[in-house]
Amino acid sequence: MEHKRKIGGERLRNRDDVLNEDRISELPDDLLLRILSSLPTETVIATSVLSKRWRSLWKMVPKLKFNSEDHKSDHQRFSEIVYRSSLSHKAPVLESLHLVVRDKTEALDVGIWIGIAFAHHLRELVVDLHNQEEAYAIFPSVLFSCDDNTLDSLELKTSILLEFPSRVCLKSLRKLHLDYVVFNDQESVCNLFSACPSLEDLFVERKSNIDVEIFTIAVPSVQRLTIVDEFPGNGDEGYVINAPSLKYLNIKGLEWVESCLIENAPELVEAKIIDVTYVNNENILVSLAGVKRLSLHSLPFEGQVKYPTGIVFYQLVFLELLTPKERNILSLMLDSCPKLQILKLINPTDCFATRRACPVGWEWSQPKCVPECLLYHLETFVWTKYAWQRDDEKEVAAYILKNARRLKKGTISTLAIESNKLERLEKRYEMLNVLANEVRGSVSCHVLFEADSYSYKSGYYVPHKFSFTLGTTEKE
Repeated sequence: MEHKRKIGGERLRNRDDVLNEDRISELPDDLLLRILSSLPTETVIATSVLSKRWRSLWKMVPKLKFNSEDHKSDHQRFSEIVYRSSLSHKAPVLESLHLVVRDKTEALDVGIWIGIAFAHHLRELVVDLHNQEEAYAIFPSVLFSCDDNTLDSLELKTSILLEFPSRVCLKSLRKLHLDYVVFNDQESVCNLFSACPSLEDLFVERKSNIDVEIFTIAVPSVQRLTIVDEFPGNGDEGYVINAPSLKYLNIKGLEWVESCLIENAPELVEAKIIDVTYVNNENILVSLAGVKRLSLHSLPFEGQVKYPTGIVFYQLVFLELLTPKERNILSLMLDSCPKLQILKLINPTDCFATRRACPVGWEWSQPKCVPECLLYHLETFVWTKYAWQRDDEKEVAAYILKNARRLKKGTISTLAIESNKLERLEKRYEMLNVLANEVRGSVSCHVLFEADSYSYKSGYYVPHKFSFTLGTTEKE
C-alpha cells in the first residue's frame, strides 16, 4: 500500500512538472520571432521579464506595432515608449512599422520615429493619425528624399496633410494606400506619383471637394488602381487617369463629380465601376471597350450620361450588372458584347426601393435581333436575388434562356427565406420550374435554383442551403 502511495505521489509530481514546464522558451528563435511579430509591440516588450534569453529577444522582432489607444501607462507617455523601443531595436531589416496615433501633440513626433525605422531598412509603413479635432498633421515628406530608402509598401490614413517637394524618391515602392489624406496642391500629387517608378498597386480613398479639384493619376508602372470617393462633390471636381500598364481598375463613388477621364489604359483587363452617378462624360465606357471582365453597378445611363453609340466590347467574356437600375442597358450591352461567355445579374436587396429611386428606363427593352453572344458564345447565366414574382424579371430570364443556344449552366437564386416559411420556397421552385420547362434554347443546359434559408437557435443565426435542378421532376 505504501509503495502504491509513492508511485501515485511521483505521478502527481511529474504531472505538475509537465504543467509548469516552459515549453515556449524551448522553441527556436525564428519561430518565437514569428509569433511575437503578430502581437502589439508593448506586449512584446513585456516578455523581456520572462528570462535572460527573452530580455534581448524582443529587440529582434522584425515587425513593430504601436497604438496609442492601447497605451494605458501612467508612468510613460506613448511617444516615449515608441522612441525608446525604436532606438533599442536591433533587427537588421525592419519588415513593418504600424503607427496609430490619436493625440495631436504626440503625432508631432511621428517623423522622428519613422526616421529611426528607415535606418533599419524599413519595408512597410502604416501611419494613421486620425484625431477627434479634425485637424491635419503635416507628414514629414523630407523622409522620402533619401535615395537609399527601401520602402516597399506605404499606407497613410486620415488627418494627414501631404506636401511633397520636387525632390522625393520612392524608387522601391510597389504598394501605396492613401486613405482620406489631403494634398497641399496638385503639384504635390504629381511629385508623389512621379517619385514612384516601381509602383504597381495604388489605392486612393478621398473626399472629392476637400483639396485638389482635378485629381490626376499619372503613373506609368501601376497595374492595379482603386478609387473610392463617396462624398458628394459640388460639380467642379474630376479625375484623370493616365496609366499605360494598368490591368485592374476599381472605381466606387464619384457622386456629383464633373468628369472621370481614363486617358491612357491600353492594357486594361478587368474593371469594376460602382455607384458612379452624374458623371458628365461618356469616357468611362469608351475607355473600357477593350476589357475582358466588366462589372457595372449603378451607372445612370440617362440624363447627363449617355450610352456611347456604336461601342463594341470586342474582348469582353464576363459581364456583371446590378439590376434593375441597369435593366435599361442590358439589351444594349448584349448587342455590344459579341464574345460574351458569362452573364451575371444581381438584384439589390431592396429592389422596390431602387425602382422608386430610378423610374426612368426601368422596363426591359428586348433587342430587335438576337445578339451574337447569345447565339454562339454565352455558356453561363447567373441571376442573384431574382425577384421571382415580377413579370418583367420573368420576361428577361425567359428571353435569355430561350435564345442562348450554347448555354451550359444557368443558376437562379432568390432572397433568403426563414426556415419556418419554407412553403414559400416550394412556390418559388414551382414557378421557376415552369419557366425552365417553357423556354430552353440549349438542350444541354442545366438550370439550377439555389436558395438560402436561415433559422435562429439559442440566439445564433443558422444558415441552410437548397439546390434544385429546374426542368425536371426531381429535386437535388
